[in-house]
Amino acid sequence: MILESLDHLEYNTERNALIIPENGRHFQQMVDHAMQIEDREERNKVAQSIVDIMGNRQPHLRDVPDFQHKLWDQLFIMSGFALDVDAPFPKPSAELLAQRPEALPYPQNFPKYRFYGNNIKRMIDVAVRWDDAEKQEGFAYVIANHMKKCYLNWNKDTVDDQAIFDHLEELSGGILKLTPKEDKLTDSEEILKNRINRPAKPQARKNHRNNRSKKK
Repeated sequence: MILESLDHLEYNTERNALIIPENGRHFQQMVDHAMQIEDREERNKVAQSIVDIMGNRQPHLRDVPDFQHKLWDQLFIMSGFALDVDAPFPKPSAELLAQRPEALPYPQNFPKYRFYGNNIKRMIDVAVRWDDAEKQEGFAYVIANHMKKCYLNWNKDTVDDQAIFDHLEELSGGILKLTPKEDKLTDSEEILKNRINRPAKPQARKNHRNNRSKKK
């Protein structure tokens, strides 16, 4: 008897794929039922009932116009844009839904070396405007060290200082120039060692102590 009942089990893998999974299969079945109703007035009532039930799941939003618009759009999408009812909002189109969004521009002045980040580029922009050559060179050395840390965070486990100097010169438009013979950056091993042995943040340690006290 039990084996016979198991034969009638229906697995999700054997069912039709849900168009909007977060709405669940019962809503999809209600939409499929509405599409089969021939009487337009009755079909309108059923469609409105489906939207009302969908809105009841979030009662604080169900009367908001934008949310109502979203629910009606979902209703049409779940019907494959085939449901013919009198909706209070324009019916969406499959072509509009299929459109890919425009790519967002990367918010960086020099996206060629994105691993350096915007702050490094801002520091370089400040340094190139300094008239004091000695201060400018000292600031350039500080920037180069930060660049090396950023490089090691996102790239290889080691990097030649000359590569950092070349990037600095390129990003500064040829103004900030350092040479490996005169200026030596922090060793890669030292940077990586400090990154690995970096102590936990004070807040994290505080939370850890609080958790220990709670256990007691």
